[in-house]
Amino acid sequence: MTQDLEAQELIAEHRARIDEIDGELVRLLNERAVQSLAIRALKPQVHWGLYDPKREEEIFANLAKCNHGPLYAENLREIFEAILHVMKELRA
Repeated sequence: MTQDLEAQELIAEHRARIDEIDGELVRLLNERAVQSLAIRALKPQVHWGLYDPKREEEIFANLAKCNHGPLYAENLREIFEAILHVMKELRA
């Protein structure tokens, strides 16, 4: 029974840390959204289109370079495809 309680305590500690990380992710995603909106506002001044597939591939390449696992590059690509989709749909 002691091992059971210890495991439950460890699970609670890991979950608390995940909650902290989730809060930081939300803060960072909102910061990223602010930067994306700023770029979107500037693009017409330089006659750039809103969608830049080359830039998206640069993002995915940068993610793969800085990834040390346990997530695979494909996992990060899938996550960031969703993030980029949401960023494109944002309204200022």
